[in-house]
Amino acid sequence: MSVKIGNTELKNGIFLAPMAGVSDKSFRGLCRRFGAEYTVSEMVSAKALCYEQMSKRASTETPTASLCEVRADDGPIAIQLFGSEPEFIAEAARLIESKEYKNCVSKIAPAAIDINMGCPVRKITSNGEGSALMKDPVRAASIVEATVKATSLPVTVKIRSGWDASSINAPELAKRLEAAGAAAICVHARTKEQLYFPGIDLSVIAAVKAAVNIPVIGNGDIYCAADARKMINETGCDGVMIGRGAQGNPWIFSEILADMEGKEYTPPTLAERFEVAREHLYLMLADKGERVGLAEAKKHMAWYLAGMNGAAKARDAVMRATSAEEIVAIFNRLV
Repeated sequence: MSVKIGNTELKNGIFLAPMAGVSDKSFRGLCRRFGAEYTVSEMVSAKALCYEQMSKRASTETPTASLCEVRADDGPIAIQLFGSEPEFIAEAARLIESKEYKNCVSKIAPAAIDINMGCPVRKITSNGEGSALMKDPVRAASIVEATVKATSLPVTVKIRSGWDASSINAPELAKRLEAAGAAAICVHARTKEQLYFPGIDLSVIAAVKAAVNIPVIGNGDIYCAADARKMINETGCDGVMIGRGAQGNPWIFSEILADMEGKEYTPPTLAERFEVAREHLYLMLADKGERVGLAEAKKHMAWYLAGMNGAAKARDAVMRATSAEEIVAIFNRLV
């Protein structure tokens, strides 16, 4: 199975999903090491990026710029934009490709621009953004059309099954987005109403695959290689995107890759698990500084403890820790 998005060709079609507050540079790097072929950034507000260019405040006050960073060693990465106004998303895409925005540190452009039409969080949907766009297919298509005109980068879209159980419209929307110029569609097989509760509808991914000629990536409830294999076999999707299944478990990509290649997979030992967790912790501190890095790393460190004896007590200790050394000591006591 291979997937081509623009000039980027992926041998196996294994993607890391965009996750706000999770899929930052450190996490993306670890997932790439263990087999993720393509990653997507955390959500970037198109309007915020555009407004920062017009601001008269100090040039250092551009928090959105860091979310758009693309490094030479990032491998194929898409920058995901969210918004509801075609002109802002199109302009943000142009800025990212040209690298002509304040405090841009990118040396290269991303592999693609991804547009978020799937986020179910209320503060996003209440503004008509994210999965709210599934209720307005005309606007959704106009966003893609405007963005395709503004950049030479391929434009991909992440959608859900629909807004709720009575409005499953992913196949019809996918057709509109393809006609507007989308290069690929990722389908999270839940409705907005379902949020992230367990249970996905693989038939929706299959229906989208049958409706369009561009690559279709399946997403939702992939926690092991068997889940990925089932999605591929039952939907015919061109690739799989892993989100929460990778939290505290970047090895899931190695497991899926081994299954695709017919090779044996050996899970990490407890010592190996904690070695990567410690590395992840210090990568985040180096990237974000001691205070922010430690605060944001705690949830990741808690995820690495999933399924272990004494995990609940250890998670509580991690969340109360005041230094990286305390967290490492907690891990050391469990080995």
